[in-house]
Parts: sequence; C-alpha cells; structure tokens
Amino acid sequence: MGGQRSRVQVPSPRFLKGAIMSISFKTSEDQVEALVLRTFLKAVEILGGLQKLVKKKNTDWLSPLLLACYTVVLKEEYLKTEQEIAQYLGITHQTVKNILRAEHLKAWQDEEGKDLSVHMAGSIAKTAYRLIKEDLDNVSLVLEFFKNFAKALDITWAHLILRKLRGNDFPIESPEDIKEKLGKVYIKGRLAQEILEEIEYPINTPMELVEKIKENLKMYGLE
Repeated sequence: MGGQRSRVQVPSPRFLKGAIMSISFKTSEDQVEALVLRTFLKAVEILGGLQKLVKKKNTDWLSPLLLACYTVVLKEEYLKTEQEIAQYLGITHQTVKNILRAEHLKAWQDEEGKDLSVHMAGSIAKTAYRLIKEDLDNVSLVLEFFKNFAKALDITWAHLILRKLRGNDFPIESPEDIKEKLGKVYIKGRLAQEILEEIEYPINTPMELVEKIKENLKMYGLE
C-alpha cells in the first residue's frame, strides 16, 4: 500500500480495563468478554505469542489489537452498527470502518518493528475470530491465562481450582461437568462440590467461575 498508513486510534490505557469490565449493549457481559478474550488470545498466538512480541519490541501492538478484536466481535457476533461500536469504544467511525474493511490475514511479518496499522489489526482480528468460530482456538491457553492471573493476585484456592480444570472445556453447563475433577477440594472451609451446586450456570469463562465462587463465599461471610 502506498502513501501514509492509517494507524489504529487507541483510547487511553483505561480502555483496557474499562472495556473488559463492562459492556453496555443488551447482551450477556460474560459472553462478550469470553469471546473477545478468546479472539484476542488467538490473535496473539497468530503473531507468535507474547514472548515473541516482547523480543521484537512489539508490545505496543496489544492495545490496538484488543481494540480490533472488540470491533470485530461486536460487529460479527452481535451485529452492532459501525456507529454503535465507535460510540462505545470511543473511537472514530472511520477507524471502525478501516478495521472492518480489512481483508483476512495474509502476511504480517512485514509489519514487524512498525506501528500496527488499522488494516493489519483488523486482518489479524478477523482471522482470529474466524478460527475461534471454527473451534480452532486453544481453550487450555485461556485457562492457563486465568490460572496465572489468579496466582498473581495470590488467590490460592482459585489457582488450585484452575490448575485442576486444566484441559476442561467452557462453557460449563452444570456442576456435574467439573465436580469429579475438583474431588475433595475445600475453599475457605467449604467443600468445592457443595459450592458448585449453589452457583448459577452456564459458566462461560474460568474467571466467571472464580467470580461466582467468590460471590458464594461472600454469602457465607467467607471472603
């Protein structure tokens, strides 16, 4: 492509936290978050993984890549208009158009060492989303991500549960899906299997499982 390349317009760093924590559209927050995260992790995998991005000094790509993943998921999965997406994400209508008009990924290696263009971010996000819809993502990668997250926050019981659920598919439709794997694990003095009987299903992500267990513990004064 000739001429000056268009760059992804990235909101303030607070976008990463705010976008993941809340969705204003009339759909399940957990479903949106789960699909965006799966798409984002698949996009990172396409780029060679986090370690490769760090070595190539391309970590600045993560924020615009997440933005593109949100854009693609909201458009393709939830049929949101370009204007709705632009308003929610706090970016221009033109940026949304550029992301959505990008062709599927062909070769990204030429972009190494450069700022991530709108076209390339959109291409990677679209390709990642397509692979997710074809069930070609790695669920164990998602579980590993949340396991490490729980460990970083020093949530010992959460780390134990996610480790025991390694290789388990999500969503979880009923307690019977995972009760056997957790065995006689106790969480704050309560048997995990009993807690699983009291929380609501389906559970779409590992983090949603942790949050629902935390809510159950809070009901019993076991925060």
